[in-house]
Amino acid sequence: METLFRADQRGRSRMSWLDSAHTFSFADFYDPGRMGFRSLRVINDDVVAPAAGFGTHPHRDMEIVTYVISGALRHRDSMGNGSAIVAGEVQRMSAGTGVTHSEMNDSPSEPVHLLQIWLRPERAGLTPGYAQKHFPREDKLGRLRTVVAPDGADGAVSIHQDARILATILRDGESVTHPLAPGRHAFVQVARGEVRLGDRPLSQGDGVALSEVDSLTLTGAGAEAEVLVFDLA
Repeated sequence: METLFRADQRGRSRMSWLDSAHTFSFADFYDPGRMGFRSLRVINDDVVAPAAGFGTHPHRDMEIVTYVISGALRHRDSMGNGSAIVAGEVQRMSAGTGVTHSEMNDSPSEPVHLLQIWLRPERAGLTPGYAQKHFPREDKLGRLRTVVAPDGADGAVSIHQDARILATILRDGESVTHPLAPGRHAFVQVARGEVRLGDRPLSQGDGVALSEVDSLTLTGAGAEAEVLVFDLA
């Protein structure tokens, strides 16, 4: 079973410093049919203008994953963390009992493009936490690289939920296949470029929720593409 979330059907927040597209209900965009998928609650596709960003604001009881596609994002939080998250890096912030943080474009001249992803944690009231890791382009080129996993397996960033995020970079004609164990579900998000999911063409910003399938196959369909695959309970 497949449910398609087309890029041009996403909610939108546009400001002088931010262009954000919402796959699922977020902020002023509300659609009762788009309240997330399994533990996946938010995928925001954000482009932040140079030297601008999100001022200090609070979160709680959410696993927040930031995946930078291009540029660099400066992060600071109430746990004392402060770093630049650059393209190829993945950050996970466990909001737990409560944190505040800010996210600013680290460049005075270039935009930063990122996906901000929220997943519900395995339980409320966790101790807040932070992790960040770089995954080289070569690790994702023509293959699926696990970048987030509940136990930090294979050098992935750990998360407090039975969910895995895999990333791949595909050139034209290159294919990857991900098997799904019985009872598992998947969500595919195209970060950039164009691919085929089986025979279905997908473009940048498109997403697909999949249930009751044994596996999924992605194939590059033109210019280089970057895709995230969520393996969810």
